[in-house]
Amino acid sequence: MNEETVTYYSAEQLTKVSRLLFEAEGVPEQDAATIAEDLVAANVRGLDSHGISRMPMYLERIRKQVVNPTPNIQVESITSAVSKVDADNGMGFLAGHIAMAEAVKLAEVSGIGLVGVQRSTHYGMAAIYVMEAMKKGYISMAYTNSSPAIPPWGGKTAYLGASPFAAAVPAGNESPYVLDMAMTVIARGKIRLAATNGEAIPEGLALDDDGAPTTDAKRAFEGVCLPFGGAKGSAFAMLMELLSGVLTGANYGGNVKSLYFDHSEPQNVGHLFIAIRPDLFVSDQEFHHRMDDFVQKTKSLPKAKGFDDILIPGEPEEKTAQTRLKTGIPLSENVREELQLELERYALDVSLLS
Repeated sequence: MNEETVTYYSAEQLTKVSRLLFEAEGVPEQDAATIAEDLVAANVRGLDSHGISRMPMYLERIRKQVVNPTPNIQVESITSAVSKVDADNGMGFLAGHIAMAEAVKLAEVSGIGLVGVQRSTHYGMAAIYVMEAMKKGYISMAYTNSSPAIPPWGGKTAYLGASPFAAAVPAGNESPYVLDMAMTVIARGKIRLAATNGEAIPEGLALDDDGAPTTDAKRAFEGVCLPFGGAKGSAFAMLMELLSGVLTGANYGGNVKSLYFDHSEPQNVGHLFIAIRPDLFVSDQEFHHRMDDFVQKTKSLPKAKGFDDILIPGEPEEKTAQTRLKTGIPLSENVREELQLELERYALDVSLLS
């Protein structure tokens, strides 16, 4: 992002803008606040591709009636350790929080909680949900499928989703483990953001709609992303599809509707959440001691040439968060203009982004 073309805003300011826009489109006040906070949390952690830049897309999907602004989300008990959530085609953020809270509740009693979600939509930054469980002291994982973004290994047609996987493991005094990764070499949302900002992308990330390698972000977004690790990433993406879609009763196998290009019907995205109590095999105190010991040993290992530090997954994002909470969140001119157009559409105060 070119520093000369960005404007910095506080997290509070962007949260207010997002909340007001959702409320203007009929999302209840508390739900709008939850979604707004989640979007800006992505910006704070440096994942701008999953932050407030997605507002126009989310609002358009509500306007096109493929997202329910006032869902009646239902939780059904399956066994003592398993529940199912019907998201009623509402915003995936809401279903995600409800499902992870249910997984934690089940794990508190049974040691582990498993919650499947169907009839959901895109749920933003996956780290949100595992961090929520981690802050309550639980190990957690979040699986989701998504609209077709990558071909199966050997194919050229988008079929599998970018389907981010997230996991978190709490520690004692050291940095916790927080993983959030897409099945693509780079998150598809980052390619979309590059296209919005008129920026090129590096080689090796995507193919255009003719199946040829491209550095044109717009053509890449209209084409297919490449899986990380070649065949291994493709296989992992397939597993995400099986656990999030096939298992939960949601759409799967290329049937999840595109966020941007298909307003014909709801997405029916599937999620799977797992929460695990950390004191199942050793005491809670011993677990945290072992985690701290692991982190300390890992970070004290000899560094490879060109590296000053060995980082635990989640540390780079936490460092970015500490910086942005002080200096503000950068928005490109193109993203700022898109948001101002949305404010004008709903006759809201455009000076909120001046």
